[in-house]
Amino acid sequence: MKQILNRLINHESISSEEAKRVLVDISDGKYNQSQIASFLTIYMMRSVTIEELQGFRDALLELCIPVDLSDFNTIDLCGTGGDGKNTFNISTLASFITAGAGIKVAKHGNYGVSSSSGSSNVMEAVGVKFTNDVDKLKQTIDKTGICIMHAPLFHPAMKNVAPIRKELGVKTFFNMLGPMVNPSFPNNQMVGVFNLELQRIYGYLYQNTDKHYSIVHALDGYDEISLTGNTRIISNTSETMLNPSDLGINQIEQSEIYGGTTVNDAAKIFKNIINNKGTKAQNNVVCANAGLAIATIHKISHQDGFQMAKESLESGKAKNSLKRLIELSK
Repeated sequence: MKQILNRLINHESISSEEAKRVLVDISDGKYNQSQIASFLTIYMMRSVTIEELQGFRDALLELCIPVDLSDFNTIDLCGTGGDGKNTFNISTLASFITAGAGIKVAKHGNYGVSSSSGSSNVMEAVGVKFTNDVDKLKQTIDKTGICIMHAPLFHPAMKNVAPIRKELGVKTFFNMLGPMVNPSFPNNQMVGVFNLELQRIYGYLYQNTDKHYSIVHALDGYDEISLTGNTRIISNTSETMLNPSDLGINQIEQSEIYGGTTVNDAAKIFKNIINNKGTKAQNNVVCANAGLAIATIHKISHQDGFQMAKESLESGKAKNSLKRLIELSK
């Protein structure tokens, strides 16, 4: 590790294979907490290269507990986090709306590190119990349209990193990795990233896979379609710019998608929206994100996907998906 740290401090990069080796060695307990913290800190001060991120990704996918959900043609809606915006749990709500629209969702998520409430925090707060039992996951996705894949249950290799990330409390390159390391290897993904550089890297890495994907970044800094301005979208076939008016809706204020300061705040907002009692701005944001996921799967326009998402939310189908998931997870 000393040699790797010296090279990184001197603004050198490491190869994909070296990056992979470091994470494997971390998982094997070969480094102490100070060395791991230093390694994470360096990447807060310099950009990660495509080769490095690829190596980190390959390590985590190799070390994870895999889950075969290939019978379901799933999609994952997952953001990197780390945008510092502290929104409510948009991608998690969008996941249930997508499931309510008849699409199978394998939602990868974790506790919040740089935000007050991550996907797993709010799922626990509304009564979802986590599992890595494959049969149970298959049952829930079959019966409810969605399964929740709580990252720590599938990435035991990261047990040495989790407490350090929590103590640091800021985004690290593990934020960048989250959407890439879903242990069910979904064929379809809608990914939100926190800056344009990372969007470019994701676009490069994803174009070398068989995935159908949409990678989004709101130009004012959000790792999702925020409707607070324009959003750049990279897919298999195009790069486009989305303005709220393209969906027939108005631009909103940043304050309208604020998520509060506690898990309880986030859970209250989550329950309001899933029960179709959210504000117009909140409903439009989750439906805009779910609509893109639906469009990615069905290869339809985002506008048509948006309408399908609204129907899922307003009809109660999204709520029913959550209700049944809570019951089955007990």
